[in-house]
Amino acid sequence: MTTVTAITGRHPEPIFILGTCALRNSHSKSVTMPTKKKMTSKKNAKKPVILTPGSKAPNFSLHSTPDQSVSLSEFRGRPVILAFYPADWSPVCTDQMSLYNQVLPEFQKFNAEVFGISVDGSWCHVAFSKDRNLRFSLLADFEPKGKVSSQYGAYSTHTGEAERALFVIDHNGIIRWSYLSPDGVNPGADGILDALDKLYPEKAEHTITVTSS
Repeated sequence: MTTVTAITGRHPEPIFILGTCALRNSHSKSVTMPTKKKMTSKKNAKKPVILTPGSKAPNFSLHSTPDQSVSLSEFRGRPVILAFYPADWSPVCTDQMSLYNQVLPEFQKFNAEVFGISVDGSWCHVAFSKDRNLRFSLLADFEPKGKVSSQYGAYSTHTGEAERALFVIDHNGIIRWSYLSPDGVNPGADGILDALDKLYPEKAEHTITVTSS
């Protein structure tokens, strides 16, 4: 709240004093006027800070189907790719998950397991995965909403969705590469494969043929 001195009378004229509005006339008195709160637009909203290489990957257990769960710790001893994304069915997310489905054989050359993670429920994942014929698991960061995404710094409180973030985790459970993509941009698979190449150079030879979905 901001207190200004205003003057009342028959023909008030608005004036501005230090960013607050007062009225001029013959009798003065103190007037308390509310100040406007600053609004944060989506454009100016702070982007999350994702976990960086060298960090230990937080363990988690999430539903891959309505009656089955997956824990990260189950895959210790092999590399894991985590692809956080905003929502099933959205155009960019659909293209991104479809791309990973196509290059899955290249990931498997490194014995890497890939998981897509969003705040959608497991039934939504089942329908989306079936529609796109996905051959890797989608995990539901649904309840508590965004808990795992938040642990990785990949949750947007502004949108209530996961950000489009990628992590390559090595066989010891350490993050070796991470990337936060702009929301409307498909980050592709090149960064993931480059990270795997550097981690396991003896398995680095690969050829990728991508067809349009």
